[in-house]
Amino acid sequence: MKRRYIGLAMGGLLAVASALSLPSCGHDQKLVSLQIQPQVFTFLTADADQTEQLTALATYIHPPAQKDVTSQATWAVDDGIVSVSKGLVTTPGGTCGGADVTATMPEGTGGSENIITSTSTVTVDDPSNPLCPGGGKLAQLAVAVTGSGSVASVPPQISCPSVCVAVYDIGASVLLQATPTNGTSVTWLSGCSAQSGNECTVTIADGGSAVLAQFE
Repeated sequence: MKRRYIGLAMGGLLAVASALSLPSCGHDQKLVSLQIQPQVFTFLTADADQTEQLTALATYIHPPAQKDVTSQATWAVDDGIVSVSKGLVTTPGGTCGGADVTATMPEGTGGSENIITSTSTVTVDDPSNPLCPGGGKLAQLAVAVTGSGSVASVPPQISCPSVCVAVYDIGASVLLQATPTNGTSVTWLSGCSAQSGNECTVTIADGGSAVLAQFE
């Protein structure tokens, strides 16, 4: 009988040890990375109050998951050019410059003190204001489309008729490519420094450039 009780006691101890070795529920989910989107954002004017919503995406393991933690993250900004609350960045009119916006989250849900941080660089700029970082160096390219077709830039900053305005360095050479639809062809009516068929090359002028593509 004594051996039987000893065996039962040993079995009980092994069961308790096994249970204690299992991970606790509080430590099941662990944060492995955090990313703010977009990671780089520029306000292109500095003369009015503006806002931009940043998003914090967290990647977890145990179990694997990706979550929007914008409202749960702790947000901060490194100077007074902009302010941030739950990812919403606000800039007051009349200021320009750069700022780093950070989001932080604890590594685990079980009380871990390790903190994971992500940073987004926010710039308040105004191409027409020499006091701003890009002042006097940048200008807009505006594309207008008539008829049935689209125009895209290389590299892809313009995709008109959806996105028809972009900012480039003054003097930069931008290639525009037209895609006619429904059997149309394109005529570049203005703005090209050189053109060939469906392609138009634009040299960005001080004060901005404008291109008109007509599909017919």
